[in-house]
Amino acid sequence: MKHNKILVSQPQPTSEKSPYFDVARKHGVEMVFRPFIKVEGLSAKEFRQSKINLGEYTAVIFTSRTAADHFFRLCEETRVKVPDTMRYYCTSESIALYLQKYIVYRKRKIAFGKSGKLDDEQLMAAMLKNKDEKILFPISDVHKSEEDVLEENGLDVTKAVMYRTVSNDFQPDDSLDYDMLVFFSPAGIDSLKKNFPDFDQDATGTAIATFGAPTAKAAEEAGLRVDISAPSARFRSMPDAIDAYLDALKEKE
Repeated sequence: MKHNKILVSQPQPTSEKSPYFDVARKHGVEMVFRPFIKVEGLSAKEFRQSKINLGEYTAVIFTSRTAADHFFRLCEETRVKVPDTMRYYCTSESIALYLQKYIVYRKRKIAFGKSGKLDDEQLMAAMLKNKDEKILFPISDVHKSEEDVLEENGLDVTKAVMYRTVSNDFQPDDSLDYDMLVFFSPAGIDSLKKNFPDFDQDATGTAIATFGAPTAKAAEEAGLRVDISAPSARFRSMPDAIDAYLDALKEKE
């Protein structure tokens, strides 16, 4: 089956150099970008129900720019002044540099890891060096359970849900007239089932591509057939995996 139209459930890339566009040009397919999910922040009223006093903490962990955005937003909305003495632990240098949007960048107050993970050796060493800090960990309502490493090392960490992932509602007359659907999170699969409960993959012949093991598992549990999976030993990125899949289809023609 020839694939002419692919729906990628992410915002459209801002650069024309995106590898998705390279795949589209090579195979003569149309790439449509439309998120199935969106992130929304908790209101100050909702956050207060957690009984967490933002002013009590001396350090904060950021695993994404989104977490940083909602932390500083809620501080402002709850009228909590972030002290200059606050320490920041970031899972990547890009997140650390992003903090310049909100604070004066002081290297001695900001530490970051190289691997993008909480258990990064460099990041963990920085946290253990200041073990007496009272640390806040802003998270989503749906998050990876990788914070066990913090407790195992005896760190005083409080998780605080500051934002949530919700379904991006489609209009009643929207249709799924695509030859391939590309998903990046279990929440995206949930949104598909919510917005299109009558979607029948076998009847439409639609290919399903998933990024990450949790997304693939969610798709399979929803009764979907996963045709493309990334990352893998062969494919580091989703565009690479899609490119190889379309190449294989051409060989069968």
